[in-house]
Amino acid sequence: MSIFPVLAGLMLAGSAQAQDQGNCPQLPASTGLTWEHRGSADSDFCRAVRADGSEAFGLYIARKSPFKPKRGDRAEAGMIDGREMYWYKGELAARPDVQVRETLIELDDDRVAHIWLQAPSEATLGSVIEQAQSMSFPSTRLSSK
Repeated sequence: MSIFPVLAGLMLAGSAQAQDQGNCPQLPASTGLTWEHRGSADSDFCRAVRADGSEAFGLYIARKSPFKPKRGDRAEAGMIDGREMYWYKGELAARPDVQVRETLIELDDDRVAHIWLQAPSEATLGSVIEQAQSMSFPSTRLSSK
């Protein structure tokens, strides 16, 4: 079961403007991505968007996340901001051909970052994962689950 609809609704709440980085992590300029940020007193919703407006990946930072990683869904091992982590397979019931990955990173300020991505095919999955793994949380020391 995916929580993307819940997160999409959270994006509509909040009072930030597009291109406002807010509390979103840093992205290398070479990715060509920019952040769309929506925030509240206790959470941040960030979408990394391409020049054409499509979402490369997204993340939700809060004290708790509805996403609960299951070891049986582990897919690719990876690294975000120098920390080892795992991507977990997900699915979209209406679009079984789309490659869905999610992960959960614990931040040292007692919050977690739930990161998700969707790739249109297995062939493009690697490049989307690479972009997501290029972000850094400069003022936050990470630990991974």
